[in-house]
Amino acid sequence: MNISYNWLKEYVDFNLTPDEVAAALTSIGLETGGVEEMQTIKGGLEGLVIGEVLTCEEHPNSDHLHVTTVNLGSGEPSQIVCGAANVAAGQKVVVATLGTVLYSGEESFTIKKSKIRGVESNGMICAEDEIGIGTSHDGIIVLPADAVPGTLAKDYYNIKSDYVLEVDITPNRADACSHYGVARDLYAYLLSNGFEATLKRPSVDEFKVDNHDLDIDVQVENTEACPRYAGVSIKGVTVKESPEWLQDKLRIIGIRPINNVVDITNYIVHAFGQPLHCFDASKIKGNRVVVKTMPNETPFVTLDGVERKLADKDLMICNSEEAMCIAGVFGGLESGSTETTTDIFLESAYFHPTWVRKTARRHGLNTDASFRFERGIDPNITLYCLKLAALMVKELAGGTVSSEIKDVCATPAADFMVNLSYDKVNTLIGKVIPTDKIKSIVLSLEMKITSETEEGLVLAVPPYRVDVQRDVDVIEDILRIYGYNNVEIPSTLKSSLTTKGEADKSNKLQNLIAEQLVGCGFNEILNNSLTRAAYYSELPTYPADNLVMLLNPLSADLNAMRQTLLFGGLESITHNANRKNADLKFFEFGNCYYFNAEKKNAEKVLAPYSEDYHLGMWVTGKKVSGSWAHADENSSVYELKAYVENVLLRLGLNPQNLVIGNLADDVFASALSVNTRGGKRLAVFGVVTKKLLKAFDIDNEVYYADLNWKELMKAIKSVKVSYTELSKFPAVKRDLALLIDRSVTFAEIEKIAYDTEKKLLKEVSLFDVYEGKNLDAGKKSYAVSFLLQDENQTLNDKTIDKVMSKLIKNLEDKLGARLR
Repeated sequence: MNISYNWLKEYVDFNLTPDEVAAALTSIGLETGGVEEMQTIKGGLEGLVIGEVLTCEEHPNSDHLHVTTVNLGSGEPSQIVCGAANVAAGQKVVVATLGTVLYSGEESFTIKKSKIRGVESNGMICAEDEIGIGTSHDGIIVLPADAVPGTLAKDYYNIKSDYVLEVDITPNRADACSHYGVARDLYAYLLSNGFEATLKRPSVDEFKVDNHDLDIDVQVENTEACPRYAGVSIKGVTVKESPEWLQDKLRIIGIRPINNVVDITNYIVHAFGQPLHCFDASKIKGNRVVVKTMPNETPFVTLDGVERKLADKDLMICNSEEAMCIAGVFGGLESGSTETTTDIFLESAYFHPTWVRKTARRHGLNTDASFRFERGIDPNITLYCLKLAALMVKELAGGTVSSEIKDVCATPAADFMVNLSYDKVNTLIGKVIPTDKIKSIVLSLEMKITSETEEGLVLAVPPYRVDVQRDVDVIEDILRIYGYNNVEIPSTLKSSLTTKGEADKSNKLQNLIAEQLVGCGFNEILNNSLTRAAYYSELPTYPADNLVMLLNPLSADLNAMRQTLLFGGLESITHNANRKNADLKFFEFGNCYYFNAEKKNAEKVLAPYSEDYHLGMWVTGKKVSGSWAHADENSSVYELKAYVENVLLRLGLNPQNLVIGNLADDVFASALSVNTRGGKRLAVFGVVTKKLLKAFDIDNEVYYADLNWKELMKAIKSVKVSYTELSKFPAVKRDLALLIDRSVTFAEIEKIAYDTEKKLLKEVSLFDVYEGKNLDAGKKSYAVSFLLQDENQTLNDKTIDKVMSKLIKNLEDKLGARLR
C-alpha cells in the first residue's frame, strides 16, 4: 500500500525523515519496502527561474520570432530567442535555464545553448503546458509585476516534494490499511521512543442538516451480513473536476482522479480505511435503500459492463425495485454519479468480512472496498467518515445536506475485553518490562485500561483491532512497539519455548539427515503444500478422490492439498532446467494430506482427514560434469539407492531387519520398496515414468525417493544408535557366481544370506551381472561377494566353509540357484 509522507504528517506530527519513518514502521511490523520521492509536477520545476524581459526585438531572419534579453536575477542578462506572440519588454516570465530538463508525458528534452535562425539562444521562456502547471499553450506565462527575478520557480509556485512509502500490510493488520491507521502505529512508536507527538484528525463538528428536502429511507433486511448501514442525502451538487490539492493527493499514491464526488470517496478510503459509495439519488427508485440478498441466478450488470449471475448469498444494495450495487464489492452500471448528477446519497457501512470475501471470490472481483471489508474495517468510524465526506462534498461540489443521517445499527460493536498478566508479558517476551511502560504502550495503541491490579490489567481493545482479541495478541503489540531489538534472546530457552519428547527427537534427526544430504551435494527445497488437483487425475497410486480440496481456491494451480512431495520437486526441477541448471539433487521435508470419504463421521468432522510427514529426494542430470579428473557420468537410480540406504543407516536401521522388494507403482517406471518385517512401508524409490516427465517438460531421467518420516520414527522408537570398536580380527571375503532365473532379484539373495548367517555375515554385495550367450534360456549370472568376520577371533577355513556351504544350500533350495 502506498502511503504519502506529507499526508501522514497531517495526522501525526514528527520530524523524522522519510527514510527514518520507513525504518520506524518496519521495526513495528509495518514493513516498508521502499521510499520514492514524488513530485506533483514532474521534474519539480528544477532549473526554472523567474526572469524579467529587458528588451524584445524582432528576429532579423524571421517574421514571428523575437530576440530578447532577460534578467535572471544574477550575472549578465541572457539572450533568449522566443516564438510567443505575447512576449514583450517589462514582463516577468518563467525561464528554463541551460541544462534544465522539461517533460512532455513520458518524453523529456534538455535545454541547450543553440542558434535559432542564426541567433544564439541561452534558454527558453516557457508556456504553462511546457512546465506542467497548466494546459495552455496560447503564449508564454506572464507573471504579476511584483514577481522577483531570480526567484526559483518551485519556490514561486510553492512546489513541494512528497515521498511515497511502500508499506506491506499483512492480512491481519486491516487497521493499518489507511494513512490514519499507519499514523496511529507511528504515533505509538514515537511516544515509546521519547518523541513528543500528537495524533489528530479533521473535526466534523460543523456537520449539520440544512433541510429535509431529500429524505431517503434505509431498510436493512440482513443484519448478519450488514451490522451497520448509514447514509445521508445531499441536494444541488455540481459534479466537476476536483481541485488540484485533492488530485495531487490521489496521484501521489497512484489513484487516478475522476471527479470531485468520486475523488472524495477515494480520499476517505485511503485516509481512514472506510469505503464509501456515492449513489445518484435520482436513480434510487421509491426513495428507499434496501440492504438484502436477491434470488439465486438474478442477473446484475456491474460497473464494468459485465452481466453477472448473483448467488442468494450475495448481499446487495437495492432500491424499491431493483439491485443497485454488490455490497462492499462493486457498484452497478447505473448506480454511480456522473456529470449530470445533481443529487446524491452517500453510503457508509460496515459489512461482515466473511460475506464480502465469499462474494468477491464468487465473482472474481478484487476492489479497494472488498480488500478492506473482507479483512475487517472499523465498525465505529462509519458516521465520522460519512460526516467528513458530506462536509467535503459541500465544500468542493456545493449543495445542501438534505436529510438526517440514517444510521441502522443492529448491535453496536463492542470492545474486546482482555485480561493481561504482567508475569505472562515478561515470560513470553523474555525481559521484564516496567509496568509504566506497558501501560504507556497499550494506551498509545488506543486500548483502554478498565481496571488494574498488581498482577496485571483488564483492557478494552477497540473493535478495529480484529487481530487483538487474546492476551498473547496484546503482548505481541507491546513487544513490537517496545522494539524487538531491545530484547536480548537468552542463550538458554525456557521449556515453554522448546519442543520435548518425540517431536524434539524428530526435529533433531531431521537436522541430522539434512546435514548428511547437504554434505552429499543436495540442496533443500520448500514447496507450497497447495498444489494442482489436475496432477492427480488418472493416478491410481494417489487417487483424486483422496485429495483434500480447497473450498475457495485462489486459482486452479493451487486448489488442493498435496498427497505427495513428488510434483513440487518436479516443478523445481523444471524451473531450474529452464535456466540451464539441469544437474540437480534436491530434498524436502513436508506434510502430505489425505481425505478418506469412508471415514466420514457426523460427530467427528475431521475423521476423514489425515496427514503424514515425508522426506522426498530427487536426483537428475549428471553425477559428474566438466571435470578434468573424471569423465562425465550420468546420475543413476543406484546412486539414489545408496543415498536412501545411508539415510536408513544413519537413523539406526539395520538392513538385515528390512524387507526390500519390487514395487509396481504408476509414478515409477521401475521401483523398489523398503518395508519393516511387520509390513510397514518406510520408503519407496525408483525411476519416474516418462509420462510424468513429459507432463513437466523434463528431458533427463529423474530418480525419486519417498521416505515416510512418521513410520521411520516409529521404526526407530526403541533403536539406540551406538558404536563398537573396529574388530582386531581380519575379515574374509568369498565370491560366488550364481546361475539363477532372470526373475530373481539381488534383494532376494541378500535376504536369504542374512537370514542364513546372522552373526558372521557382515556384508553382501553384487559386483557383476551377466546375461547372454553360453547361458540357458531365461537365466542370468550374478557374481556376489560375501564378507565374513568374527568379532572375537580369527576365522578358520572350517568355519568359513561351513557358513558358505549353508549359504549355497539355502540359495539352491529357495531360489534354484546353481554355482557356475
